[in-house]
Amino acid sequence: MTQAGAFGQRLGQLLHLKDAPPSLITRSLRGVELAVTETRDDNPVAGLSGSFTPEDAFVVSLKLHDFPDCELWENGKCVMKAHVPAGATYLYDLKRDPRYVIDKPFHSLFFYLPRSALDGLTEQSRTPRVGQLDCELGVGHDDAIVRHIGASLQQGLRRPDETNQLFIDHMMLALTAHVAQAYGGLRPGSETARGGLAPWQARRACERLESDLGGKLSLQQIAAEFDLSVSHFSRAFRISTGLPPHQWLLQQRVKAAKQLMTVRDLPLSEIAMSAGFANQSHFTRVFSAVVGVSPGAWRREKQGISEDET
Repeated sequence: MTQAGAFGQRLGQLLHLKDAPPSLITRSLRGVELAVTETRDDNPVAGLSGSFTPEDAFVVSLKLHDFPDCELWENGKCVMKAHVPAGATYLYDLKRDPRYVIDKPFHSLFFYLPRSALDGLTEQSRTPRVGQLDCELGVGHDDAIVRHIGASLQQGLRRPDETNQLFIDHMMLALTAHVAQAYGGLRPGSETARGGLAPWQARRACERLESDLGGKLSLQQIAAEFDLSVSHFSRAFRISTGLPPHQWLLQQRVKAAKQLMTVRDLPLSEIAMSAGFANQSHFTRVFSAVVGVSPGAWRREKQGISEDET
């Protein structure tokens, strides 16, 4: 599921990485790419980082490694030096040409957030447009929400074949909304007061998700069928079903796998693929977390076979 998206390619060039780092990508309703990319270099080539082409977009960076005495540049000039601690969140405005001197090992997550994604969020929620984000150079934020989202997406970057598009969409939507509220002054609109989906909508949404156990459908595609914003659909679906779409889909995969193990004598590897899992290892990990036992143990129990008989 990872891709060498445009943002990842540019970031790799600017940080002088040998290879473009893979990204997890989602798209706004306007078709604009949002991405998260993990960058790391334990033995970097010393020098000033490259420049982004100026654009109306922001980068949110979660630092995963201390970077002491960081020399920061903006608009072509050295502005200051600052200690950059692991776990801190920094915001950069790409119109200001943010750069820094690379002279130590680095490890970070970068979220690419174009202005159009923020505008789309406010249009959907019928709230005032977000103005300038709080992008003060050298100022880090102790942001537990960004750390949580970052940790979740980092797992997706490390296991791309096991990460479905619904999960990526959900986490990037959460990040966009959080950044708009925490650093752009966005106040939740009237959508937050709405209830769940109508019964026919919930039934149809579940049918659509169940028809694609592999998780290739995006939240935008499903929400558009009901003429709802992605944020409204996600929230309403959770109210109606008790789970966000990506978690509901995992439950359906487990359910499908149970049915296959009950009525067919198939290898677990084939069951895993038929139920929408990336591979048998992915199947075993998810099934064990949801059910509490491994698929093999569950099937033996259902068939009345003891461990000694296997």
